[in-house]
Amino acid sequence: MKKKLSMLLCMLLVVTLLAACGQKSPAPAAGEDVTLEEFEPVKYRLAHVVNENDSFHISAVKFKELVEERTGGKVEIEVHPNATLGDERTLLEGMQMGTVDMGIITNGPIANFVPQVAVFELPFLFSSHEEVYGVLDGDIGKEILKKMEDVNLKGLAFAERGFRNLTNSKKPVATPDDMKGLRIRVMENPVYIDTFQALGANTVPMAWTETLTALQQGTIDGQENPVVVIHSFKLDETQKHLSLSRHTYSPATIMMSLNAFNKLPADIQEIIERSAQEAAEHARAINIESEEILLKELQERGMEITEVDTAVFQEAVQSVYDKYRGQYGEYMDKIQEQLNK
Repeated sequence: MKKKLSMLLCMLLVVTLLAACGQKSPAPAAGEDVTLEEFEPVKYRLAHVVNENDSFHISAVKFKELVEERTGGKVEIEVHPNATLGDERTLLEGMQMGTVDMGIITNGPIANFVPQVAVFELPFLFSSHEEVYGVLDGDIGKEILKKMEDVNLKGLAFAERGFRNLTNSKKPVATPDDMKGLRIRVMENPVYIDTFQALGANTVPMAWTETLTALQQGTIDGQENPVVVIHSFKLDETQKHLSLSRHTYSPATIMMSLNAFNKLPADIQEIIERSAQEAAEHARAINIESEEILLKELQERGMEITEVDTAVFQEAVQSVYDKYRGQYGEYMDKIQEQLNK
């Protein structure tokens, strides 16, 4: 009996070993030490809140093309413009939770999650694109992108919203005195609120998705945005006056859910970061080339364009620098040091 039982156990062991030898190893999972060739294809949704004529969409499409080409289609990106997946705060929270994969987000709303990014938007901090890009693409920019990981976001590269200008439906604005009493929409960002209050405006913080309706209904008198936004959203239809204040430079961030990024193998992570930087630089170049053309078209469509007294504006916002020195002093000093080199 014992001999028969022993033989039966031996046979079971042989069958088990044969079955094990015939099984295939499971496919490598995302995040494991795998190569691009071994990686299982994945599809991501990239969202932004503006239309297809905007520089955000230009960045998004270029980013999609580069990633899909360099990964041989292993990473596919669907672009969702026009706030179809929610406003910018919703997109940021979605990336934190993993319900949204990627986004291109204006700097203002990001400051509610990563306060340090607001330093870039202090009024009249930068005087040229060259100054801006040297800071954003250098060590200071990389350090602040890294801080986004503390709130479960992965900052990939700084695209841009650009130098911002004031529009309104009431009167030309050339000095801060002209702004008194105007109801101006600003982003939900304390630096913007304080800047425009220092200039004498009545600030109305609100999401961009609500702003167009407010302008049409006359519940606000004006807003501030780069020329590309003013043109692409046809703000000349509700705003007669454009002041070339260039009062602040607004970056935007091409970003991703940190959880989704961390699941990718190292070679795909590198492709995504490199492609984001190139997409950002591509859209920046188009913005610079097109601004003069867009201004001319706005003027032809009936918008009155006014130059401003920059020195008087700078003096009026000194209180903003005084207020935020305690919060952003380290980065204010680093930026000024780099600009003065």
